[in-house]
Amino acid sequence: MASPSADTAHPTAAAVPVAGPLLEVRDLSMHFIKRAGLRAKIVSNVRAVEGVDLTIHEGETVGLVGETGCGKSTLGRCIVRAYEPTSGQIHYRRRDGQVIDAAKLRRSQLKPYQGEVRLVFQDPYSSLNPRMNLLQIISEPLLLHGMTDRVEREQRVADLLTRVGLRPEFMRRYPHAFSGGQRQRVSIARALALDPRLVIADEAVSALDVSVRAQILNLLEDLRAEAGLTYLMITHDLGVVDYLCQRVAVMYLGRIVEFGTTEEVYGNPRHPYTETLLAAIPKPDPRQRGQRTAVTARGELPDPGDAPPGCPFSSRCPYATDLCRNEMPPLRETSTGHLAACHRTDELSLRPA
Repeated sequence: MASPSADTAHPTAAAVPVAGPLLEVRDLSMHFIKRAGLRAKIVSNVRAVEGVDLTIHEGETVGLVGETGCGKSTLGRCIVRAYEPTSGQIHYRRRDGQVIDAAKLRRSQLKPYQGEVRLVFQDPYSSLNPRMNLLQIISEPLLLHGMTDRVEREQRVADLLTRVGLRPEFMRRYPHAFSGGQRQRVSIARALALDPRLVIADEAVSALDVSVRAQILNLLEDLRAEAGLTYLMITHDLGVVDYLCQRVAVMYLGRIVEFGTTEEVYGNPRHPYTETLLAAIPKPDPRQRGQRTAVTARGELPDPGDAPPGCPFSSRCPYATDLCRNEMPPLRETSTGHLAACHRTDELSLRPA
């Protein structure tokens, strides 16, 4: 069974609230510095995320796509504050309308924020503790946030299991008794335990069979419509983005290189890297499988610790010029709501999906 096709209608985008975006990331960077020796000399500095700007409005689903190693998961973990960013701002609008900078919160101040911003991990086989049953796994965040009544916790877990399509009597069983799709439903139930507003799904369906993947995607969309959730979908599957997301950000070597509505980015790409990703989407029609674009990226993703000067894609881009190799292009608006970081975006005619 193939991934959801490009012909599938997009979910209706939620209206942008007057109060402003739910989450606004500004100039966010995350560097992993390795030191060695008595003088703690820096031997490597991996710039996993570099100067990222990203806006997410309440009720919408935003996709974040790119190759493995481009920094997608690191960005998601910075937003949820599993990592402390090296620099930048994470402006989050709380339920009461107050805007806070989550990047500046101390560890002792993170609990309320992390109750509203939750993370679903990629691998349901490693993200669930095999020594804990479902009741313990799902109720753990409830206990940490002050729900001390055991009967109340059990009722909450039973309700959550029902919401994600599992039977409440499963709560006494352990993860090994469930399939991959069922385990991912448990992960989603755990993420929903505290009634979050923003859920960051980090490759939440990539480890699942394609048929199960469709079930989980439909579940996520149903929960969005039912509870008014907001999603950041981190994935390398552009079919998932086309099916579920209203807007999409394309990431390369720690930077956002294109951002806009899914229809606009897929139908009118303005960055050569986006064109390369779109050309790699599997074609379910056997008559089209042999039709490949002549334009492909050269080589492999560069080392984030030794990025090329200028445009980070210049070492692989078939359209690169000397300007591209020496000067970093800014992320600028090419049309209303559509941004791209390419010196030649106005002169190139790139192939759509």
